[in-house]
Amino acid sequence: MAVPVLFGVATMMLQNFVDMWFIGRVGVRELAALSFAFPVLMVVTSVAIGLGAGTSSVVARAIGSDNHRRAKRLSTDSLLLSFGITVVICAVGIATITPLFRLLGAPDELIPLIAGYMKILYVGVPFVVVGMVGMSSMRATGDTRLPSMLMVVTAIINVILDPILIFGIGPVPAMGLNGAAMAALIARGVIFAGTLYLMHKRLDLLTFKKPDRDELVRSWKDILHVGIPAAGTNAIIPIATGVITAMLAKYGPETVAGFGVASRVESLVLVMFYALSAVIGPFVGQNISANRPDRIFRALWLCTAFCLGSGLVIALLLALSGDFVPSLFSDHAEVTDVGTLFLMIVPISYGAYGMVMVMNASFNGMGKPMPAVHVSVGRMMLIYVPLAMITEKYFGITGVFVSYAVANIITGALSYVWARASVEEQCNRHGAPVVVSETI
Repeated sequence: MAVPVLFGVATMMLQNFVDMWFIGRVGVRELAALSFAFPVLMVVTSVAIGLGAGTSSVVARAIGSDNHRRAKRLSTDSLLLSFGITVVICAVGIATITPLFRLLGAPDELIPLIAGYMKILYVGVPFVVVGMVGMSSMRATGDTRLPSMLMVVTAIINVILDPILIFGIGPVPAMGLNGAAMAALIARGVIFAGTLYLMHKRLDLLTFKKPDRDELVRSWKDILHVGIPAAGTNAIIPIATGVITAMLAKYGPETVAGFGVASRVESLVLVMFYALSAVIGPFVGQNISANRPDRIFRALWLCTAFCLGSGLVIALLLALSGDFVPSLFSDHAEVTDVGTLFLMIVPISYGAYGMVMVMNASFNGMGKPMPAVHVSVGRMMLIYVPLAMITEKYFGITGVFVSYAVANIITGALSYVWARASVEEQCNRHGAPVVVSETI
């Protein structure tokens, strides 16, 4: 299940990587503006991830119970819910661009750049979110190839449009940072259209029958039971990143740009963990309904071993690369120095970070989202941000990055122990035998 998702997510992350590279060619101001926008975009994306997690959890459990009619109704109702919620969020977002980014420490000269970029993206966010939630329904069936195919096609279209709209080719004027936003908007429209088509024609997960009011309310309640905590769990990360960005802003736009470059590199190298977290939720959900705790325990252990092993490989490769990777985005010394420092310190904790992502997704798959909220709040708001505020005073930027690594390691271990205990508790409550493999 994870391999197709790996290709899909990898191409999307690579497209973000290419975006950052193109914007770096435009200028440091544009790169800094993109870095300021990144945590806000991730907050909006977290809504899609949360709604997708809620949808995936309830649809997977309906399928595990062999109730296709209910799965179809839940899939359709999730699209209506996600569209309505994100329209409201984006309307508020457009109205609050200037005060929000000033709060994040963006200098006045960058506000017009940020505002132009964000307005374009906000317009397309409802369609992006509907597409992402729809793909979660597809993955809940166990079919990860179709949504991954959509992601690959979208990323390719985005990369083709980037240089045309950013730099201008022929009759197309150079739009700079706004061109990157337009390319993303057009490409994400492909996901929206493709998702609706595949859900209806290939997987029979979309119905155009008018829903019964009581059933609609019940569907939304079931989805939001997991979706709201899952959205909160994912929103914690960019909110904390926004706090850290504001903390680093006092060192200048170049430092923020370097942090932004490192964050995009992080997103790309963690792609395999994103893939695992995308499929472990449906896997756990179906096996909980089918009373197979032994398969869940085995899966959690395999994911943990994979995260820790591959995390160490990633850390080694980034350490050996020196300042090569950051220099791909900017030739400004301060930008590359900050990016290099981040990639020398933080990656040692990436294996533990992968464990956090996988275990949190497994909580959502069980229909028990609150432990994931507690883990994420503890990681970012109780450990990372407070520790960064203390260490920054004594060790500067280095202290901020060390704090991030420490937070990942502590919560990685905690989340694994908690996830295993939750599976045992839930299966015992339903009378299912808890069989733990001897290899675990």
